[in-house]
Formats: sequence, C-alpha cells, structure tokens
Amino acid sequence: MTVDVQVETTITRPRADVASYAGDPSNAPEWYVNIKSVELLTDPPLRVGSQMSFVAQFLGRRIEYTYEVVEEVAGERLVMRTADGPFPMETTYTWEDAGSEGTRMTLRNRGNPSGFSKLAAPLMESAMRRATTKDLARLKAVLEAR
Repeated sequence: MTVDVQVETTITRPRADVASYAGDPSNAPEWYVNIKSVELLTDPPLRVGSQMSFVAQFLGRRIEYTYEVVEEVAGERLVMRTADGPFPMETTYTWEDAGSEGTRMTLRNRGNPSGFSKLAAPLMESAMRRATTKDLARLKAVLEAR
C-alpha cells in the first residue's frame, strides 16, 4: 500500500520568505513536530544532489534517514527522497502566491512501505496526516510571528 499525505496552508508572508525558511533543512526542528535534528551532509547552498541526515521520533520510534534533493526550483518547488532510511519516502514542498501578501504552501509525503511498515501503512498514513497538519500550523505560527 502506498502512503500518500498532502496538506496545505496559507501563510501571510511573501512566497520568497516562506520558501527560503521552509526550504532550509536547518530550520526543520523548529517547525516539524517529529524532527529532532538535522545534519547537512553536503556543503550549502541547497541544490539537486544535496544530502541531509534527519533524526525523528514517529509512532514512538526513533527513526534516522537521509534525504537527497532531487528537484529544486527556487521559490516554487523542492523535492527530496530518502537515500537511506526505513522505507522509501518522497517529500515535496510547493509554494504559490495567495493574495497580495500570502503564500499557499503544500507539503506532500508519499512512499511505499515494506515489511512490517507495509502492514502498518493505514496507521502510518493517519499519523502522518495529523503530524503534517501540525507541522504546517507551526510553520505558519513561526513565520507570521516574524
């Protein structure tokens, strides 16, 4: 079973600000509920081929995984895929103008769990949807407070 979760929010900040902040992996622990730390494995700036190691807490388990940037269109789209981790996952951020000073950000996580994770896919998808909704709410609060 494929896990596919997409959520979006509108943030009252210019698109360049939202994309710059959200697209910088070093900011992830501030706005992602489950991400505890991020380590850049390649030199900045972020570009196709950049890799970063994440440590997260999800469904009571510590998870370590490495993401690689596979697509980057500055201010519009960022796509990362697991290069190493418990199951293949792809995360996509998109940013669009929304009104005169707003940005619509969409966050999509999709993957194909295997083994035990495959059996737990429906539970994982539900938990991911709740967490991702909280993540975007935190991102909105952080950015709108600046």
